[in-house]
Amino acid sequence: MAEGAALTRNDNGIAAALGVLKQQFGERFQTGQAIRAQHGHTTTWIENQIPDGVVFAHSTEEVSEIVKVCAAHRVPIIAFGTGTSLEGHVNAPIGGISIDLSQMDKVLEVNAGDLDCRVQPGVTREALNTHLRDSGLFFPIDPGANASIGGMTATRASGTNAVRYGTMKDNVVNVEAVMADGSVIRTAQRAKKTSAGYDLTRLMVGSEGTLGIITEITLRLQGIPEAMSAARCSFPSVEAAAKTVMAVVQYGLPVARIELLDALMVQAVNAYSKLDLPETPLLLLEFHGSEAGVTEQAETFGQLAEEEGGSGFTATTTPEERSKLWQARHDAYWAMLALRPGCNAVTSDVCVPISRLAEALTKAEGRAKELGLTAPIVSHAGDGNFHATILIDMKDEVQVESAAGFISWLNDVAIGMEGTCTGEHGIGQGKRKYLVRELGQETLDVMGAIKKALDPDNIMNPGKIFLS
Repeated sequence: MAEGAALTRNDNGIAAALGVLKQQFGERFQTGQAIRAQHGHTTTWIENQIPDGVVFAHSTEEVSEIVKVCAAHRVPIIAFGTGTSLEGHVNAPIGGISIDLSQMDKVLEVNAGDLDCRVQPGVTREALNTHLRDSGLFFPIDPGANASIGGMTATRASGTNAVRYGTMKDNVVNVEAVMADGSVIRTAQRAKKTSAGYDLTRLMVGSEGTLGIITEITLRLQGIPEAMSAARCSFPSVEAAAKTVMAVVQYGLPVARIELLDALMVQAVNAYSKLDLPETPLLLLEFHGSEAGVTEQAETFGQLAEEEGGSGFTATTTPEERSKLWQARHDAYWAMLALRPGCNAVTSDVCVPISRLAEALTKAEGRAKELGLTAPIVSHAGDGNFHATILIDMKDEVQVESAAGFISWLNDVAIGMEGTCTGEHGIGQGKRKYLVRELGQETLDVMGAIKKALDPDNIMNPGKIFLS
């Protein structure tokens, strides 16, 4: 895993693996240009690097067979779920085989009494919650996109509910994974806690397909709350909104969601979702609990917001109104694109300690204006995570250069505040150089030693996380 070491394409091995997999999987093995391009898809500005073949797996046993073929010929393997990752995770920089797990989409088991379930990796978060609805349970991790559970596990996904329910690392009980030699492991049992050996579950969660391919996941579930209340409040500045968030956290108010939108983001949401929100920085919140509890929480928040100049505070428990507000938040990506039709959206992802959020947001807003960039900001403010999405014409070299400079600057600012270059999107290809700055080469060397021990031929999603 030496920094800067070149990745080398293995043409002979790839040709041999293609022949074997075609024979084994027939029509479920595809080499057409269009489908390969789809599986090199990346929702960012990183170049699409396509695999040499795509195989649609139906079981752990089949994934193991595919990996054994690729291991025998030293051919790269890239796992694919729904293709919603943002940092080039599914790219194939030196070719190889994409294993599409989307047809492994069964909910295998729901243990309502233990508040857990076991699923295949191709199950999407929306499909899982639809399946769970009649049981009175739900899975709380909501990254916005209808991502697959396997992909969410591999990238350690987060989202709007993280302030109350945590991230994927807090909600995965165990995983089944196929390792680089084709062997299959399960990282833990279903017990709520364990001290049995190394925590391999946490090692696999967030490993981005570089250590193994996750083929089953056991998840923690939550009971659907008796009552939910959505609230919104406008502020004179992002600083005032962020200070209110810090007050909420310090007060111990158990908010389920608390999202911050800057003025430009509110403008975009209004236009796209036909709302009439004041076009100043905005906090969107959700409270979960009993009828009396959510009312009390909303009232307490209103008092905290007033101290920072908050205005227009409203709360509602009406499902239709609540859904409309949160649907507008989930449509934020499309709303941003509509601000500059024909432009690409380049989404950043940094996270800072809550006490530095106001400073970080203010600096990000100011820097974007200095550079003349259109960069609306949305923040999972309860845990210090925020995204400045830059809208640029990819044919304009000056804009592209300015955007790259802004993103590099923003990552350095976050790291300088004892934060991180990624709160939820992962490293992939796009964040590799920032990981070195954040953790230091010594730490990366330890990660590289783990990678080398588990994947000595570097066939598991090569070129991700590490600069080699």
